[in-house]
Amino acid sequence: MKWLINQISRMKPFFEKVAANPYLSAIRDGFIANMPIILFSSLFLLVAYVPNIWGFYWSSQIEGILMKAYNFSMGLLSVFVAATTSKALTDSKNLKLPKTNQINTVSTMVAAEVGFFLVAVDPLKMGIDMSYMGTKGLICAFLVGFIVPNIYYVCIKNNVTIKMPPQVPQNISQVFKDLIPFAFSTVFFWLFDIVFRALANGNLAEWIINVLAPLFRAADGYLGLAIIYGAMAFFWYIGIHGPSIVEPAVTAIYLANVEANLHLFQQGEHAGNVLAQGTQYFVATLGGTGATLMITVLFAFFAKSVQLKAVGRAAIVPVSFGVNEPVLFGGPLILNPVFFIPFILTPILNVFLFKGFVDMFDMNGFIYNLPWTTPGPLGLILGTGFAGWAFILAPALLLLDAIIYWPFFKVYDSEKVAEEAKNADKEDDDSNLTINKAIHLNKEVNVLVLCAGGGTSGILANALNKVAKEENVPISATARAYGAHMDLIPDMDLVILAPQMESMKSNLQEVCDKYGIKLISTTGKQYIDLTRNATKSINFVLENVKKQDA
Repeated sequence: MKWLINQISRMKPFFEKVAANPYLSAIRDGFIANMPIILFSSLFLLVAYVPNIWGFYWSSQIEGILMKAYNFSMGLLSVFVAATTSKALTDSKNLKLPKTNQINTVSTMVAAEVGFFLVAVDPLKMGIDMSYMGTKGLICAFLVGFIVPNIYYVCIKNNVTIKMPPQVPQNISQVFKDLIPFAFSTVFFWLFDIVFRALANGNLAEWIINVLAPLFRAADGYLGLAIIYGAMAFFWYIGIHGPSIVEPAVTAIYLANVEANLHLFQQGEHAGNVLAQGTQYFVATLGGTGATLMITVLFAFFAKSVQLKAVGRAAIVPVSFGVNEPVLFGGPLILNPVFFIPFILTPILNVFLFKGFVDMFDMNGFIYNLPWTTPGPLGLILGTGFAGWAFILAPALLLLDAIIYWPFFKVYDSEKVAEEAKNADKEDDDSNLTINKAIHLNKEVNVLVLCAGGGTSGILANALNKVAKEENVPISATARAYGAHMDLIPDMDLVILAPQMESMKSNLQEVCDKYGIKLISTTGKQYIDLTRNATKSINFVLENVKKQDA
């Protein structure tokens, strides 16, 4: 098994390059920027339709008022995604350009929205057809978001712009600088749309959906589900944030399936699409990638090893809310030969069990989108609209996960007990650690901690802020999900990268170098130690700020 793990580890550099691809990053970052829209709009769906389960129905007028907020937020999601994807890719393109000759991100966002309207929206006699402005148009939105920044990049790099005299105010000069690339972008999509509609007898977004329909159905089958969630766990196992690679390929299917399920549910039909965001959060990755909730419980309450018991009890709260890095790196589970099989197999079997309930017992799939931090069993029940079978499936999943992990847990626990007995006198004692007062800060130091979803980084940022306030150390820390960081970086003095985002280090290093900011990446054990010992984390920041000043 160790030989196999070593062979797999050799593939890590290749997959890191895949994860850091600017187009995959643009999809992920563009989508993350729109998560407030998805979650906000879902609240109105819950208010509008959850009462139907108990026989209560709003009047058509009240329902219309509630759905107006949904239709003009989630119903326009593809328009917003075209803009945010374009913005994310523009940020990447700007790293290749001089600071004095940058692409205007606002202009590319507007151009992407115009381009999307041209190729995805059909005019009607009275208004426009909004069918593909919501989740159905997401893939089309991604394509538009890719093309627009490239058109701008070619124009700006080669100075194909209108230059104004230096006496003209900067804001007016920028308008003329953007005019030619904006015109090229709009004319490109306008001409493309004329030709495409003549050949395909429909708009681009509609054509994409029809062409990919077989792929959508295949992804919803047992083999497709196994590949998607097996790959997600596999990448995480070798130390690369799996969702960063897999989610961009399935995001459009996720949201389209949830919307389709909702319509089927409203019509009194079986909402049978399995592949959805909720399936990832509350079934496949129950407690985080690898379905780690129950192994954390086993560590916390059944381990004889002092280390595993401490890891489990420290991690059980964050893991319950889907933040599983404390157990992934504290165990560790990733690149641990003992847990290779259950880490990849458990998410797949969880999804198979869920699909079995949906197919055999007519249980509804997910009809609502909920925050990923919702505790897994609760997210399953709420997301499926209080489906009766969900109350049976939730404990069944927990039992299944515990059974799968149990024998591997027992083997590892025995190994750790023997290791602890051997190294009893070699443990480091951090109980008397104090803040290094020899390092003086002349100004407040702003620290940005980045992780995949903002949960793990929040643990460290909160620890830093708590001790900094108690000890009157001028350090201010903030946490963000990778992808929501670009606007903050110029104001930072230090950026700490959580270990699960190591694959993004090269991209982030370019951004930090551009603004002269120090970037520190961390290993799994190191990061967990910093989150557990706030004093150590303060000293870590102080030492790195001192090195930067030196």
